[in-house]
Amino acid sequence: VQLQASGGGLVQAGGSLRLSCAASGRAFRTLDMGWFRQAPGKERAYVAAISRYGSTYYEDSVKERFTISRDNAKNTVYLQVNNLKPEDTAVYSCAARTAYGLLSQPSQPSEYDYWGRGTLVTVSS
Repeated sequence: VQLQASGGGLVQAGGSLRLSCAASGRAFRTLDMGWFRQAPGKERAYVAAISRYGSTYYEDSVKERFTISRDNAKNTVYLQVNNLKPEDTAVYSCAARTAYGLLSQPSQPSEYDYWGRGTLVTVSS
């Protein structure tokens, strides 16, 4: 599975972006997908996930501002990020899980088998 994230950029606080992650190499409908981010000098952190069945999961600090969605026809998962804050500055990466069974721990990086190169989101104050 190959993953390519895009859509990052420089935005002022309060602004919005839509991040995309295009997948190839396997039937997209069979993948659970996750978004993670890594801020400068910090560990990678979970943001959101969407199962192959469409169930969504969020890290508490973003659930009111971020929306994850998927378009199986376009082999793409999206992350709509609204009301951005400077602390949202990070490289955002997508990940894919191929295992059978329900996505029970969407926040755990170990659940995911494939990772894409990230896209940088910079939020200015």
